[in-house]
Amino acid sequence: MTTYLLSVIHPDGVTDEWKPAHLSPEEVEQSFADTGAFNEEIQASGHWVFAGGLEPPSNATVVDNSNGQNAVTDGPFAESKEQLGGFWVIEAADLDEALAIAARGSKACRNPVEVRPFQGVA
Repeated sequence: MTTYLLSVIHPDGVTDEWKPAHLSPEEVEQSFADTGAFNEEIQASGHWVFAGGLEPPSNATVVDNSNGQNAVTDGPFAESKEQLGGFWVIEAADLDEALAIAARGSKACRNPVEVRPFQGVA
């Protein structure tokens, strides 16, 4: 089994309440219900490792000590209308299985999902 990160991308911005701009309030509520059902499905199938939703980018803090002089700044590292909204960490037999799981997750949460394998898991 390989471990994959499935990143949920909000493609066109969000509000400070973390509401995707491309979904109506009713669609957001339905996506939460569908995502909950998807989470239960991948837990039952044994693919689930960990998952989490993130607070809005306005709640981010960047710590940069890469040059030995620590700097802390409020806000996201990258200014972009596309933002990471949450993620799943799953185990799958191969990339094809991970992509199939990501397709179901994308449908449930109504956002694109990026799939990336881990180099290794410690």
